[in-house]
Amino acid sequence: MIMLQAQGNPAIFNIIFLVAIIFVMYFFFMRPQIKKQKEQDNFSKELKPGQKIVTTSGIIGKISKINKESVVIITDGKTSMKLLPSAISKELTATVDKGEKA
Repeated sequence: MIMLQAQGNPAIFNIIFLVAIIFVMYFFFMRPQIKKQKEQDNFSKELKPGQKIVTTSGIIGKISKINKESVVIITDGKTSMKLLPSAISKELTATVDKGEKA
């Protein structure tokens, strides 16, 4: 009876496989999310009065005042709301802007 022996060390192949999985996870999941978060942070820093925005909960309004820790928006003629800058969505704002231009 002839027995075949595995060539190489199977532990090395397991380590290489684990490193490949981590590499794939980083480049396909974590890296795009980090990039998206940086873009959202830059968007929040560049807010200015008079700009039309959409919050993450879907409220549409126009910025009237910006403080260090809050943003005041006007949703209709008399209603104003105080929000955190992080509650303003870049993606939804871009979608609303496209709809108004069309």
